[in-house]
Amino acid sequence: MSTEQMVGPSGARPVLPAPSPAGGPLVGASPPVSAPPPVERGLDRVDRSILRLLQQDGRASVRSVAERVHVSRANAYARIARMMEDGVIRGFTARVDHERAGLSACAYVTLKIVQNSWRSVRERLLDLPGVAHIALVGGEFDVLLLVHTADNRELRELVLNSIQSIPDVLSTQTLLVFEETDRVPPA
Repeated sequence: MSTEQMVGPSGARPVLPAPSPAGGPLVGASPPVSAPPPVERGLDRVDRSILRLLQQDGRASVRSVAERVHVSRANAYARIARMMEDGVIRGFTARVDHERAGLSACAYVTLKIVQNSWRSVRERLLDLPGVAHIALVGGEFDVLLLVHTADNRELRELVLNSIQSIPDVLSTQTLLVFEETDRVPPA
């Protein structure tokens, strides 16, 4: 049975990427609207190698990935499709140089929030421009945000007028980022 013919546990067909005819980048490889339930299938050495290659270059063709991990193109495609279906691969994205994209101010913002308000606060934070990452954490504060804005004035507006106006946010602390380095998995 081909991966296009597989049917998920709910009876719905999974959204799988289609390989390009020449083995180019995956076509239609957007993440599904809602994440599938986690499946406990272990990842072997080949799966981990595929993940590392796709983290280095999300546009790598299935043919290129297959050659580099020493499996057939069909095997590489099936593994990528399975990892997407299982929610291991959540999508493909570009690494952005925020300064060159006009977002030269960067900060981590910590929030203390009302107990049990995480879900509603998260939904409000997701609607704010410039919020790149949101994490519920343990420790002195409850939420950690990574934000990118055009300049410090826009950062100030985001924190003072948008984040602090969320009803369940008790306090914030802003940590300016002077320099960023994204870790790319080694080859």
